[in-house]
Order: sequence, then structure tokens, then C-alpha cells
Amino acid sequence: MLPSRAELISVPMYANVFLLTTPRGRLLVDTGTVVHAPRFLRLLRSFRPDALLVTHAHPDHAGSAFLAARAGLNVLAHPLEHPALLGEVHDLPYPAGRPGVGRLVSRAHPNVRASALRAALPGQDVLGWEVVHLPGHTAGQIGLRRGGVLIAADAVVGGRDGAHLPRAAYNHDHAQALATLKAVAGMNFREIWPGHGGVLTAEQVQTRAGRVDR
Repeated sequence: MLPSRAELISVPMYANVFLLTTPRGRLLVDTGTVVHAPRFLRLLRSFRPDALLVTHAHPDHAGSAFLAARAGLNVLAHPLEHPALLGEVHDLPYPAGRPGVGRLVSRAHPNVRASALRAALPGQDVLGWEVVHLPGHTAGQIGLRRGGVLIAADAVVGGRDGAHLPRAAYNHDHAQALATLKAVAGMNFREIWPGHGGVLTAEQVQTRAGRVDR
């Protein structure tokens, strides 16, 4: 059964932030950029989540994760993303071709404190949603699935003309990102909610996955 629109709400804060309501609690997925910190704080106060899940450590998705940690929430992420969230690595891939600028942008973001971080592993149940590993854009990127719905992070992005992949320069491993997209296309989800853009249909994702160019 698909989650109802009351159970799954998307709020754009450059990247999409998801509010998931289940009988077992409320889960926030991603935070948007630190530029949206005041709005994110209002969301924390109004939604009152039980935990935050970060799909991957890029600052457009995790820029305000430190605020959730300060508020006493557990911050769930794949262990491969923990070093970036902790500020131990700064290998941000954008702006493309300017790694020095990327490192500065990464270092400018507040870190999540180690005591707040928790592992989110493939197959794990998080308040009724199953963690899915979606590597390629980053090594530890994860999404969530429930029923016929996938929250896909940046394994796919939505545009006016359908589904797309992030630019190759922005992917940790572009070949792996393509493989993950093809895997998602083969899972026959009814709805795919990307990290950027609007909800996608299975057909849109399958069409993009069927392209052989790049």
C-alpha cells in the first residue's frame, strides 16, 4: 500500500526534505542547505520528529543536520557518510573541477557531533521504512522504501522532462550511479521521490535507465 499524502510530505529546501509520519513515530529525511537553517528550525519545532535520517553527506542534503543533533535527535546515516558529517573528510565534488573551492565549502559547514550519529544499514527498519543502499552519487548514499514508494535521494533527480542522473562530475562513481539507477528501474516502484524535483513514475525512471549514452 502506498503511503498517503499525509504520511509523506516533501518540502523543498534546495534539496527535498521529507516528513514521514508512521504509527511508530515521525521521521525527518534530509535537511536542505544551511542557508535554510531558520526554516529547518521551524520545521523541527512544528513537526517534532523522533529522528533524522541523512541520505548522504553533501551539504545540500545535510547542511543543517548539526541543528537536529543539537536538538537531541539521533542522526542516522550510512557509516560511509559519517566521516564527512563529522568533518573528518572534505572531498566535496562541487563546484565541478574546483576541488579547492569544494573543500572550503565543506569546511564552512558545522559538523554533526559524534554522539548523535547512528548507523543506518541496508535492510534496517526505520519507523516502518526499509533502508536501501543507493551507491554511486556517494559511496554511502541510502534511500528508504515502503510499499510501492522509494525515497531515492540523488540516485535520480526529477526535471520537467522526466528523470535524470546528477552530472558525472558530481558523482563519486558515475558507473556505479548508472548501475544503481538501472537497479531502481527494475524494482517496479509506483512512485520514486527524488532528492531534487518532483515525484517520478516508474516509467520515467525506466526510460532514463534505458539510455545507453551516460
